[in-house]
Amino acid sequence: MPVTFGADEILETIRMIEAEHLDIRTITLGISLNDCSGSDAETIIKKIYNKIIKYGENLVPVAEEIERDYGIPIINKRVSVTPLSLIAALRDEEEYVKCAHAMDRAAKEIGVDFIGGFSALVHKGFTKQDRLLVNAIPAALSETERVCSSVNVASTKAGINMDAVYVMGQKIKETARRTAHKESIGCTKLVVFCNAPEDNPFMAGAFHGVGEPEAAVNVGVSGPGVVLKAIKQHSDADLGTIAEIIKKTAFKVTRMGELVGRAASERLKVPFGIVDLSLAPTPAVGDSVASILEAMGLERCGGPGTTAALAMLNDAVKKGGAMASSYVGGLSGAFIPVSEDAGMVEAVEAGSLSLEKLEAMTSVCSVGLDMIALPGDISAETIAAVIADEAAIGMINNKTTAVRVIPVEGKKAGDRVEFGGLLGSAVIMDYKKFDASGFVVRGGRIPAPIQALNN
Repeated sequence: MPVTFGADEILETIRMIEAEHLDIRTITLGISLNDCSGSDAETIIKKIYNKIIKYGENLVPVAEEIERDYGIPIINKRVSVTPLSLIAALRDEEEYVKCAHAMDRAAKEIGVDFIGGFSALVHKGFTKQDRLLVNAIPAALSETERVCSSVNVASTKAGINMDAVYVMGQKIKETARRTAHKESIGCTKLVVFCNAPEDNPFMAGAFHGVGEPEAAVNVGVSGPGVVLKAIKQHSDADLGTIAEIIKKTAFKVTRMGELVGRAASERLKVPFGIVDLSLAPTPAVGDSVASILEAMGLERCGGPGTTAALAMLNDAVKKGGAMASSYVGGLSGAFIPVSEDAGMVEAVEAGSLSLEKLEAMTSVCSVGLDMIALPGDISAETIAAVIADEAAIGMINNKTTAVRVIPVEGKKAGDRVEFGGLLGSAVIMDYKKFDASGFVVRGGRIPAPIQALNN
C-alpha cells in the first residue's frame, strides 16, 4: 500500500529537513551472491563483481532522483552482500583479499560509499572458509577503501564462541597496526556482533542475510535533531509526556523512511525490505543522542540517570516506528557511536562518560560499544574480554549488541584523533588495566542461556 502524506505533514517534514538535520541516512541495496559459486577463484570473483554491478548500477542515480523529487537528503548509498564466507569457496587468505579488492572496485564503479558483507557467522564454530576469511580481514580492510567487515561471534541460541572472540581481538589489533598511518582507521570498518540482524542497512555491520530475497532495498533513517527540538519545546513536561512526544516524532520520521524505501523499491524493481529507524547521530552540533538525554534533564551524558533516560528514548523510538510501518527492522533504536556524536565526545572530555558506563548503556539501546577510540597499547586479550562482555549482554537479553573499537596506534588516553566526515573525531578513552587473558585464552564456548530454550 503506498504511503500518503497530508499537507501539514509535508510542511512539517520540510521544516525538519531544513532546520533539524532530518535525513535518510542510507539506502542500502542488499544483493544475494548465492549463485556466484565456481570451480576457481577467478570465476568466483568475476561472478561476484558482475552481480554487484548488475544490481547496483542504478542505485545512486535512483537515490539522487528521489532526492530531487521529494527534497529529502539521502546521505549515503550503500550495498550489502551475502556473507562472503558462505558462498566463496576460496582456497586461501590471498584469494579472499583479492575478492575484497573486486568488491571495492565494484563499489567504486557504481558510486556507493561502502559495501558490506566481507563477513562470517561463527557463533557456534568455524568452517574452513570462515577461518580463511577472518584471517584475511586485516589485509582486506587495509588495502581497500569501501569494503566493510563483520563477524557474528555469539547468539542467544548458540552462546558465545570464545575462540572466535579471542581471534577477533587479535584481528582488530592487526587491522589497527596495518592502518596506523591513517589513525588505525581500518578498525572503523570492522564490527563484532552478537545476534547480528540479516537486514541491517547501517555500516560497518550490514550484510544480506541467508533468509533474504535475491535483492532488497533497506532504508536507514535518522533524526536526533528532530527529537531534540521536540523535547526542548516541552521543557516542563513530565517523563511520560516526553516519551509520548518522542514516540510521535519517531512515527513521522519512520513514515518518511518508508516513503523513500518504497519509491526506491519501485524504481529499482526489487522488493522493499525494512526501515531501520535508528537515531543515528552525526558530528554536527544539534544532531546528537547525548544532547537528547541532556535535554531530558541530565547535567551531562554518562552521569547518574543516563541509562534510564536512554532506555526510555530507545523504547519510545521503537514504539513510534512500529506504529508507522509494518516493516521496521535492522537495529532500530538509539545509536551511541562515540566519535560520531558531538555530545558524546564532550561527555568524554568532561569525564562523565567512561567505557564502563557505555557498556551499561548498551544494555538498553541499539547495537553496542561503537566507534570508541582506545589507546594503541591495549592488548588483544583485553579487547577480546570487552567483546565477550558486550556479547554476554546481547546473549542474555536476546538483543543485538556489537563492538566497533579503534585501538589507535601511538595514541594514549586523553589524546584526540580525527577520522573525518561522518566518522567524526574522538578522545582516546582509558580502560581498566586488570588482566583478563587468563579468562580469554581458555577458549571453548560459553553455553547458551536458559532463555534459549523457548521452543
